[in-house]
Amino acid sequence: MSRHREATAETPLAEALTDALDHLQAAYELGRDRLPEDSLSRLHATLDRAGTRRSLSADHTVVGIFGPTGSGKSSLVNALSGTDAARVAARRPTTSEPLALVWGRLGSDELLDWLGVSQRVELPDGAPLVAGSAASAGGAGGAGGAGGAGTTGAEPGDRARADTPVPALREDGAGTEGGARSVEVRADAPERGRRGLLRWRRRGSSAPAVRESTAPVSAAVEPPTGPGLILLDLPDFDSTALAHREIVERLTGQVDVLLWVVDPQKYADAALHHGFLRGLSNHDAVTLVALNQADRLQAQDLGAVTASLTSILAGEGLQDVAVVPVSALTGRGVEDLAEAIRGLAESRVAATRRIAADAARAADELLPFVAAEQVAGPSDDARAALARGLGSAAGVPVVVDAVRNSYRRDAHAAMGWPVTRWLGRFRPDPLRRLNLRRQDVVPEVRRSSLPLAQPAQRAKVDQALRVFGDEAARGVAEPWHTSLRDTARGTADDLTDALDSAVTGVDLETGRRAWWGIFGVLQWIAFAALVAGLAWLGVLAVLGFLQLPAIDVPRVEGFPVPTLLILGGAGAGIVLGVVAALLARWGAARRAARVRRRLLDACARAAEGVVVAPMEGEVDRCNRFRDAVLAARRGA
Repeated sequence: MSRHREATAETPLAEALTDALDHLQAAYELGRDRLPEDSLSRLHATLDRAGTRRSLSADHTVVGIFGPTGSGKSSLVNALSGTDAARVAARRPTTSEPLALVWGRLGSDELLDWLGVSQRVELPDGAPLVAGSAASAGGAGGAGGAGGAGTTGAEPGDRARADTPVPALREDGAGTEGGARSVEVRADAPERGRRGLLRWRRRGSSAPAVRESTAPVSAAVEPPTGPGLILLDLPDFDSTALAHREIVERLTGQVDVLLWVVDPQKYADAALHHGFLRGLSNHDAVTLVALNQADRLQAQDLGAVTASLTSILAGEGLQDVAVVPVSALTGRGVEDLAEAIRGLAESRVAATRRIAADAARAADELLPFVAAEQVAGPSDDARAALARGLGSAAGVPVVVDAVRNSYRRDAHAAMGWPVTRWLGRFRPDPLRRLNLRRQDVVPEVRRSSLPLAQPAQRAKVDQALRVFGDEAARGVAEPWHTSLRDTARGTADDLTDALDSAVTGVDLETGRRAWWGIFGVLQWIAFAALVAGLAWLGVLAVLGFLQLPAIDVPRVEGFPVPTLLILGGAGAGIVLGVVAALLARWGAARRAARVRRRLLDACARAAEGVVVAPMEGEVDRCNRFRDAVLAARRGA
């Protein structure tokens, strides 16, 4: 890593970009299995490109030169570089694969390998960063600079001679590892002679290394003292060859600076604006537009075309992009364009700005999936409604009725009239029928006979979960609305077992009450009085039937005691039975209410662990995704 890269990494812009990329990475992780696959793929590609580009040379600025057929890209490349490296001819398309002109070789090979550019022209140390109009100092008809570039071209509007010889290409490997195809220009060669000293280097060649230079070869290569620059001459984006368009589409996402070359005839072409520029509204800081062949327009027409193109760009979100009228033939405006490129190269921030623009675009693409506000967790009302719905599905009303009826059954068995209370034994115990009275079974492994697995009960569970999910997802953007609802409904299977365990684990208070024994004793006393009175009268009746002497019967207020015992015992039994029934009904209602509260609380706890916790996790994921996207958008 060079000194310049280390310095750049400490700038506030680079730190802000690092934070933005970290937030986008977090958004990517949070959006997995939630966002549409194509959105995730684009976000992953952006992060992958950003990570790779930041790991490569920060000293080099890669300027991709894009344009339609006949716009004069290659002629403009020659004018900017002061070479005839870019092939210019009448046959279309002129450029079939990317050509790189490299200022500062150190660190460029790895970068160009990543860009997939095998044709490389290395300019000598000390060469001007971009020649600009200085290259045309030799005159329009001379051998160098813009004039030289213009004389090699035959593109429409450049009005150049097509018979000017183009340097022959030699596969000689020029001294780099792997053997790339390159041109080296000797720094001490005269302008005309430079074109004769071009050495091409193609990556992947196995030819022996040959390098022409007047400078001695040093074992240790020092880092470049000045900024590095790579100009890419690219195929036409409107080429009929599919491979050419694929190259252009790939490199529009990889280069640091996008230089669009248009001509007066095609500056409003839909293939350019709809296919490329409309999707680069965040990239105005790294976008240049050159209106080539400006020499073909009158001053008045040139102003109108420039204004029209500027207006179109502003409508596509590129308000800060200036249109530079140039002419590769006359050299007009070339120095202005060269100055803009030099400024970007010398600042060494174009790559960072490009990645920041990509990050901003990626964040903008995620905005439709961001909730307008922080999503609140499930409300208390929604949780209570869920508990009630699940309680109904879990058979809480059935259990409560069973508790109530079981209480009254047990109370009657303890406090009923001794003559008839035994009949209650033939009545089935409601709790035992539900397998809820087996106190000898450990609650954790006890299973009830509640119909939780029945279709009707499952439908109630699904309905309760659907209502809860809809309430929690109200107003939330997709895909999080669906994700929240699916999270709730996806817990149905686990919830069935949890509800059964919750119901069977509740204390149903199946024990007898202490005061039942008092009523039971009183009932036996009343019954004993009745039996005693009946026995007494029976003895008297037998004695009378047998004509035996009668026993004198004691009286109370004139009423025989046996009769009083019978009437008192029967009356007391009836009164005790009525009072016991009323108290049993009251006690059964109280027990049922307590058990109902316990059952609903148990259902609520089961719902908290099985349903609400995953829902809160999904809500938190949605909010963290929102925060990550908004933070990335602010940082980029």
